[in-house]
Amino acid sequence: MKSFAEPLLGERANPKPLLFRGARLVDPSAGTETHGDLLVRGGKIEACGSDVKAPADAEVIDCNGAVLAPGLIDMQVHAGEPGLEHLETLGSASMAAAAGGVTTIACMPCTNPPIDDPALVDFVQRRARDTAIVNVVPIAAATRGLQGKEMTEIGLLKEAGAVAVSSGREAISNSGLMRRLLTYARDFGVLVINAVEDRDLAGGGVMNESEAATRLGLAGIPVAAETVMLDRDLRLAALTGGRYHAGQISAAESVEALRAARKRGVPVTCGVAIAHLTLNEYDIGAYRTFLKMHPPLRTEDDRQALVAALADGTIDVIVSNHDPQDVDTKRQPFAEASDGAIGLETLLPAALRLYHAGDITLPALLAAMSSRPAKLLGLPGGTLETGSPADLVLFDPGAPWIVEAGSLSSKSKNTPYEDARMQGRILRTIVAGRTVYEYAPS
Repeated sequence: MKSFAEPLLGERANPKPLLFRGARLVDPSAGTETHGDLLVRGGKIEACGSDVKAPADAEVIDCNGAVLAPGLIDMQVHAGEPGLEHLETLGSASMAAAAGGVTTIACMPCTNPPIDDPALVDFVQRRARDTAIVNVVPIAAATRGLQGKEMTEIGLLKEAGAVAVSSGREAISNSGLMRRLLTYARDFGVLVINAVEDRDLAGGGVMNESEAATRLGLAGIPVAAETVMLDRDLRLAALTGGRYHAGQISAAESVEALRAARKRGVPVTCGVAIAHLTLNEYDIGAYRTFLKMHPPLRTEDDRQALVAALADGTIDVIVSNHDPQDVDTKRQPFAEASDGAIGLETLLPAALRLYHAGDITLPALLAAMSSRPAKLLGLPGGTLETGSPADLVLFDPGAPWIVEAGSLSSKSKNTPYEDARMQGRILRTIVAGRTVYEYAPS
């Protein structure tokens, strides 16, 4: 059983001090892993170390050696509001986030209508204040209506509270517009997130173009559809000096393109979805539509190249790419089913597969889901430094459990990890010093 706090209305900070005793403290911002205590007061971290004294009125939480780390910051979440509340709401997305140790979600602009106006940015923030139990920050549309034809008012969107602008699910194909966008956003210091896929090259493909697709009789999407768009964007980023972020990459060739660009001094960043780090095209099996996503799952060689790139820092952030879809659009023949999978609640447990396999250290893994996203989006958090927001996750990295889609908190249940065995359970999620999720075994 799980227990959730009520929506955080008004003042978020917990007035009562909290002392986490005997924790395995992992601070990804410093790359450290120690054992000790952590004191929270007034919604902020007041002390962290080996001998922290508890105030008389503090609530003491005995961690028993569990990992205490900064809460996760997910840069790519489709939350549904406004207009797609039947798939997900800010409230239900925040419940799923809390259950997954995610304390901040950055909402994509792919709503109805798209978040392309300051009033809609304000709407998301107000709805989040009223209904969400974690921090919610909006990412605004880079173009009007996400049509890829006309730039939005980036300066006004930033002033309203947008932390970045994005092309949404589809890339901006007009190179001249993309150049102007990067130049204009540069003057405001705004991060531009672009999907990296040439839709003309992708055509009607529904999975990775490979022998596996041929055997299943499905149209494939070539890796070149990703690398052609990425190569263009990298050159435009070098030309303009704009802040460019490739939303998701999925192939080994994309990793090499990013490495080459950085060697040339181009300051670009990129993300990868957790599914592409832990699954490959053969997991689709007998046309499992919950694994139909964009970009498609690639080969095992691609997956291993992505993992290696994450470990060496070429890949900056891991995202859930939480994209809820309902039964009507997923229980279809594979080619006709909608793309997308939920991922907030399984983000950390799935990522821990890489740690347990010895592919990456725990501080480095958590950095890609906390301190680096915080830096890219200009947010507080991602650290255990004193004075930082007390947005924390306490988890047991060795606890086994099985994913049951029906028990997940998202309104939609389209998880690619249905019935999968996980090792790593979230015990408690804290936002501004308040517990918003606590695991209660049945």
